[in-house]
Amino acid sequence: MESKKISSYKDLVVWQKGIELVNDVYSITRKFPKEEMFGLTNQMRRASISIPANIAEGWGRKSTKNYIQFIRISIGSLFEMETMCIIAKNQNYIDERIYSTISANLEELGRMLNKLLQSLDKYTDQKH
Repeated sequence: MESKKISSYKDLVVWQKGIELVNDVYSITRKFPKEEMFGLTNQMRRASISIPANIAEGWGRKSTKNYIQFIRISIGSLFEMETMCIIAKNQNYIDERIYSTISANLEELGRMLNKLLQSLDKYTDQKH
């Protein structure tokens, strides 16, 4: 299998999956009650945006050490999203099918972020 040269954060599948998550979250939260606009809706949107945004920002820092920190922030935002999805399900804002789908997407994204973090950690270990 031929690997594509990564010349931008936009080439990273993990960033692309993050953008897909943002689109899904916006679509899902449009159906939330209006009284949640400044509560759970806003929080879920912000947390989902934080995942690919921190991948991009870390890339732009041009420092592996800084990039690692931004990936860790992305992982934290992912855990926030998992928690808020549980809350949304418990409040009957999303059904079990949507919850299962978004949970599976979050798990996949989490694995990808952890692999990226591991590879960056190895890279910094090799430099020292």
